[in-house]
Amino acid sequence: MKREQYYGISKGGGHPLCKILISGGVKSPPAKWFGLIKNHMGRLWHYLGRYRRQYLVGGVCLFGTATLVMWIPWWTREVVRIIEQGGSMRDVTFYAVLIIAAALLQGVVRTYSRALIFNAGRDVEYDLRNDLFSHLEKLPLSFYQSRRTGDLMSRVINDISAVRVMLGPGVLNFVNAPLYYVYAVALMLSMDMRMTLAALAPFPLLMYVARKFRGRIMNSSLQVQQQMSVLSSHVQENLSGMHVVKAYSQEEFQTQQFIGFNKDYEVKSMEMAKLRGIVNPVMQGINGLTVLIVIWYGGVRVVRGDLLVADIVAFIAYLNVLAWPTAAFGWMLSLVERGRAAMRRLEEILETKPEIASQTAPLASHGLQQGIEFRNVSFAYDRRRNGQGALEGVSFKLPVGKSVGLVGRIGSGKSTVAQLVPRLFDVSSGEILLDGQNISQLSLSELRRMMGYVPQEPFLFSTTLRRNLALGRAEYTEEELNRAVKIARLDRDLEIFPQGLETMVGERGVTLSGGQKQRATLARALIMDPPVLVLDDCLSSVDAQTEAEILQGLRSILKEKTCLIISHRISAVKEADEILVLEEGRIIERGDHEELVRQGGVYAELYQQQRLSEELENI
Repeated sequence: MKREQYYGISKGGGHPLCKILISGGVKSPPAKWFGLIKNHMGRLWHYLGRYRRQYLVGGVCLFGTATLVMWIPWWTREVVRIIEQGGSMRDVTFYAVLIIAAALLQGVVRTYSRALIFNAGRDVEYDLRNDLFSHLEKLPLSFYQSRRTGDLMSRVINDISAVRVMLGPGVLNFVNAPLYYVYAVALMLSMDMRMTLAALAPFPLLMYVARKFRGRIMNSSLQVQQQMSVLSSHVQENLSGMHVVKAYSQEEFQTQQFIGFNKDYEVKSMEMAKLRGIVNPVMQGINGLTVLIVIWYGGVRVVRGDLLVADIVAFIAYLNVLAWPTAAFGWMLSLVERGRAAMRRLEEILETKPEIASQTAPLASHGLQQGIEFRNVSFAYDRRRNGQGALEGVSFKLPVGKSVGLVGRIGSGKSTVAQLVPRLFDVSSGEILLDGQNISQLSLSELRRMMGYVPQEPFLFSTTLRRNLALGRAEYTEEELNRAVKIARLDRDLEIFPQGLETMVGERGVTLSGGQKQRATLARALIMDPPVLVLDDCLSSVDAQTEAEILQGLRSILKEKTCLIISHRISAVKEADEILVLEEGRIIERGDHEELVRQGGVYAELYQQQRLSEELENI
């Protein structure tokens, strides 16, 4: 993916060091800022380190900008002094040319500094968003069972953008403001110490206001971002489940809920805006107070004859230079605190460790030689709670080239078995062996490439049908694709699709029926041509005749594969080499179809019930 570069211009200036600062050996504010990041947000330090050259060069440009900006009031003072003392026009022209040249040059350097620093923030945003998405892809299914999609989307989009603003405009102004003050104060002190102290008398109030509101802005920002997650989750759920909303006439109810969530967001946003609305005028008022002090106190001293009008002009010019850093202090503070709040929310995800760790051990041989074995496997979805798990002591073998059917009542643990085979979850106890090797010791990607897993609930991406079918295989022939489509009995549907395989299926396959989506996911697994097929009740939405045709087509390839067939329909598993009956997470019966019917147990009961249902349907 090509990285986009973003350039921006903002108010503010750069940081310089005048002669006094150089001789005093003052520490660089950028170093102080990076130290703050390292101490409190160590993860960001890693990202900032990648682009330290951009930040450093940008800092040098800020230094040049501030140097030019700070010398303009000094040269203005010299022009006024020359005019006061009746100097030559030649000297006035010389300083005027210097001021014009400095103004033009600082504009160029200022632009370049912002391009570098803002781009560095964009680059960190780019890397952080990629890394966060990659981390989300590695987290287990259990993580998503306890999280709302809208909340995760808000963090990936809004929170990372807040971090970018902190690392772009936030870093620039966080460094700019203190250095402007240090630079300007140093030059003001070199002119007159008493005037400088008088002008800076109100600034302890500024520090008090900043300290007073810092924590409140942080908490307010966090509440706003959390409420945005709630709002995003509500919108995402309604858009995904719009057919349910309409079917139950819940449009008005959901709208009122959204209005309530939106009102909460408005209230929290207004609270944050009020805090910023208080801080910014206070900062501007402090700056205005300094100008007033300079005019009053400086005027008294000019009348006394111990201060020049040129000095007052220079002091006012320096205070005007400081007007933006002072006014922006509250805004800058809110950027930093909002970015910190966002980073805290991102850390919650980034610090979540993947429960299923991928190992590097390869398979002992290419392809499947012995098969799959469940050895005394137990599993619980919530291991923190005591009680019966989803599976208890399950043991069976699935030899190469054989098929095992799995049936049972709702909630007996059938789908759990299907999810454990490709290691979507890890077993609580016991082990699952693949050719004699524990699957927890194998590479996840290598293990899952051997599996053609068709889940109970089909999922299709919002793209063409062809891309959905070829999801697990980058290269394939049209013959292989057509064979998979034919076995899944999707070929007849292609004739009525407007663009055949190039038809857009919509989000989650919304344009397809339930049966079409199931058959599409089956074809997606078949085109991978995996040695192992795990079919988790994937024909539940297909009519009986189509199911029989699909099963007949599958039998032609099952001789080459190892297959686990899970179904609530006896017709789907009756031809399997072995059938297992699950009840409350335990295998209570096993054998082929004829044996289980003769035993007269749960399997026979289910079989009789389904036969009766079919007979009633045919009446």
